Amino acid sequence: MFKPLLTFLLLSIPTLSWATDDKVTNQIPVIPDTYIFNIGAFHANSDSYMVVTNPKNGGNFPLDFESDLNLKETQFLPFFEFVYAFNQRHNFYVDWKSLHRTAKSPAIEKEFQFTDKDNNTYNVEAGISLKTTLDVDILRLGYGYDFLQGSHYALGFSVGLHTMLIETAFEGTIGLCVPNTELAQYCDTLIETPRVVDSSVTAPLPDFGLYGVYLFFPNWIFKAHAQYFAVKLDNVKGSLIDIKAVVEAKLNENWSLTAGFNFYEVDVDYQQTMLVLEQQINVADYNINYSFTGPMVSVQYQF
Repeated sequence: MFKPLLTFLLLSIPTLSWATDDKVTNQIPVIPDTYIFNIGAFHANSDSYMVVTNPKNGGNFPLDFESDLNLKETQFLPFFEFVYAFNQRHNFYVDWKSLHRTAKSPAIEKEFQFTDKDNNTYNVEAGISLKTTLDVDILRLGYGYDFLQGSHYALGFSVGLHTMLIETAFEGTIGLCVPNTELAQYCDTLIETPRVVDSSVTAPLPDFGLYGVYLFFPNWIFKAHAQYFAVKLDNVKGSLIDIKAVVEAKLNENWSLTAGFNFYEVDVDYQQTMLVLEQQINVADYNINYSFTGPMVSVQYQF
C-alpha cells in the first residue's frame, strides 16, 4: 500500500539535485494571496465489489459491481480544486472528487440481501431486472506549507480533513425478508419499489501528504503529490491513497492547462445491522474497493 508513496519520495531526490543547480535561472512565480480554480476529469479503471449475505443459507459471498451488476469499468470522472496561496509559503485548499456510476441489469444471476438506512432489509432474487447506483463523493479541506523553497522548486507537506459520502441504491422488484425471524414470512413476497437507498457519511478525519513543484522550463511546471487518509465511523472503516503527477503549461498570466497521471485507490468496509426482537442482527458485510489508474486533464484559472 505504501509502495507508491516510497516511489514518490525516491523521485523527489533527483528533483532536489536538479533544483540546486545555480546555473538554472528559471523562477517559480511566487505570488502571495493567489486564488487558483482547477476543474477537470480523469479517466478511471475501477474494480468494486461488496460482500453480501445469501438470504437462503446466511452465508456471505462477493457481489461484483462490474461483472454482476454491469457498472462500467472505465469512464471519465470529474474533480474540482480550489487553492488560496498566501504569505509565500502557505496554502489553503478545498477539493472534491465524484465517483458516480449507474447501470441496469436485465436479469440478476445471484440472489443477495441488503439493508437500507432505515434498517429495512431487502431480498433481491435472481432473474429480476435491477438498476444499481453506486456513488462516492470525497470532500477534502486542508492546509499546505512549503518547508523547502529554491529558485525554481518547492517542497511541502499538507494536513487536512476528509469526508466521504457513500450511496448505494437499487431499483427493481425487491422483497422484504429476514430469515429465522418474524420477518421470514415476507421472504416470498416481492414488491415493486421505486428506489431503495442506503447511504453513509464518514466523520471528518485527518490526512497527511507531501507535494512538490518544479519549474523545468519557462511556463512549464511539474507538480506531484502523495496523500493518504483513513476513515472510520460506527461500522464504517476504510482508507484512500491518492498519488498524482502532472505537467502544467501556462497559456498566459491567468490560464493554464494541466495533464498527467493519477493513481487513486479507495477501500471501504462497513457492516449493516438491524434491530430485530431487541437484538442487533448482522445482515450484510460490504467491501467497496476502487482502484483508479489513468490519465487526467484540467483547466486552471488563477488571479
